[in-house]
Formats: sequence, C-alpha cells, structure tokens
Amino acid sequence: MDFGKYKYEAAVKARESRRNQTNTVLKEIRFRLKIDSHDYETKVGHAKRFLAAGDKVKAMIQFRGREQQRPEMGVRLLERMADDLAEVGTVESNPRQDGRNMVMVIGPLRNKAEARAQARREQKQQGGGRKTRERVDTTTAEPVSNSMADAMPAELKDQAKAQESAPSDAPKPGPAAN
Repeated sequence: MDFGKYKYEAAVKARESRRNQTNTVLKEIRFRLKIDSHDYETKVGHAKRFLAAGDKVKAMIQFRGREQQRPEMGVRLLERMADDLAEVGTVESNPRQDGRNMVMVIGPLRNKAEARAQARREQKQQGGGRKTRERVDTTTAEPVSNSMADAMPAELKDQAKAQESAPSDAPKPGPAAN
C-alpha cells in the first residue's frame, strides 16, 4: 500500500471525526414561581428548542420572600415542565433547593451529533443546498435573469413592449359611460 494514500485516508478520517465531535452545552432557563401561563409556555418552547438541538437545559426557579416557605410549589412547577418536555428530554437531576433557587437539569434524548445530522437531512429534503438570491437591476428594480432576451438591445426591448401594450381593435370591458 502506498504510504501517501494511507496518510491521506487517515487525515480524511480525522477530519470526519472532528466534524462529528460536538460539545454539549448547558443552557439555563430562569423563571419565578408566580410565572404567567404565556411566559411559562415561552420558556418551555425555548427549552424544547435547546433540547432538540442536543443541549442540556438547567431550569431554575428563583424564590423571593415568603415564596421560600413553599418549596413544594416549585417542585410541582418543575415537574410540570418535565412532563411538558418529556418528548424531547429526560430529567437528569431531580428538583433540589439551592439557597433561594430550585434547580433541575433536563438532558436531551438525542446527542448533539445526532441532532445535527437530523437537521442536515431535513434541510436536504426541503430544498437542499445553498439558497441563491435573485439578482435585481438597480435602475429598474426588476429581476435580472440570464436568458437571451436580456441580451437584446434596449431599442428592441422598447419595440417589443410597445407592441404588447398597443391598443387592439376589440373594445376593452370596463365601466359603462352614461
């Protein structure tokens, strides 16, 4: 076997393994015990997006004043959040009181490399590849194409437009004049 070929294949394998290697990030979501339902749904939506991308989510409830005397309400809220996120993640650490905060960590069902691969497959199915922008002529603000008609001289274009807009012999339907 050729040593140069072996070296090249080893470099390709190393590059591929670096490409698939990812670090799981711990994303933090903070909220209060008396959170409104719409705000709660927004936070759950953010957590779902983080978990779908393969990141862990640290949910933190901040207690103030007399709220600290009712930690069971915080546990109930975090368990509700865990139930809402059950389709994309699992609870890694149960809710625990940490001073004025209650913390729970939820891990993704898929790791980050699997999530990236899934996103790539979906992108290819939807239209794949890079999206190209349509070129626009700055003088006329009309889209520019690469057809032969665009290569016509301006005088011929004007003549063609005049023929299209020329009045025909048939009367045009419109409001009746009294």
